[in-house]
Amino acid sequence: MSILINEHTKILVQGITGTQASFHTRRALAAGTQIVAGVSPQRGGTEHLGVPVFNTVREAVENKGVEASVMFVPARFVKDAVQEVVENEIKTAVAIAEGVPIKDMLEIKAMLKGSKTTFIGPNTPGVITPAGACLGIFPENIHTKGAIGLISRSSTLTYEAVLETERAGFGQSTVVGLGDDMIVGTGFVEIMKLFQEDPQTKAMVILGKLGGTYEEEAAAYYASLQNPKPAISYIAGSLAAFNDKMGYAGDVVTHGRITAEDKKNAMRAAGMIVVDHINEIHLSLQNLSL
Repeated sequence: MSILINEHTKILVQGITGTQASFHTRRALAAGTQIVAGVSPQRGGTEHLGVPVFNTVREAVENKGVEASVMFVPARFVKDAVQEVVENEIKTAVAIAEGVPIKDMLEIKAMLKGSKTTFIGPNTPGVITPAGACLGIFPENIHTKGAIGLISRSSTLTYEAVLETERAGFGQSTVVGLGDDMIVGTGFVEIMKLFQEDPQTKAMVILGKLGGTYEEEAAAYYASLQNPKPAISYIAGSLAAFNDKMGYAGDVVTHGRITAEDKKNAMRAAGMIVVDHINEIHLSLQNLSL
């Protein structure tokens, strides 16, 4: 089944006429993604790449029955783009932009509370269901439809983890990049719940990193499950010694008191398989009886 998006999902591109949006929209269309509408202010009533363009999200929803959105808008406009999505009850939304202001993210989190929208990002490669749909900037050619659900906080390592599932011979059900910023719209737990309920997903790969407590929350949720699916986890940056110039804002705030080893220990205690090197993921997958 996959999660969040599939080959039938009707997708909107916010900011569709921009250079990067055009590039990735063209690729997604070629891969079979059902992009049915775009939004670009003052461009309503035109077409771009064969896709009808509207002035507002509301018009796109009313005319095309949009179910998901990918936002190719500058960081300063992400809050407004999310507000439109939430107000129009779009189920899934992805923001690619890096550096959304913390104040804006706090307001976005307040908007999302109690809404019908699952917001992925910002600063993320997005969401992809192989042979189904792509919301974001994934290179579609490295993905194959399969049984592994992948969730990552480290955008640059997401592709390598995908290749690890390929090496193991499993492919992916859905890949979700949560985002590299300190505050993201959705954490591990929400996505793990979806994978736990998805019959196509037989195991999960979880990529964490230094900063924040997302991994500890994932471990606590996993430990609470009666029949959890196998989960393999890796913590990026685990070999680095803490210092205040590392760039992991969440870790700077905690002054290194939550270390990579703390995260790994929490995940091991919860019953996850923890690997010390990302290129060990395929070996751990091959050892599972899936």
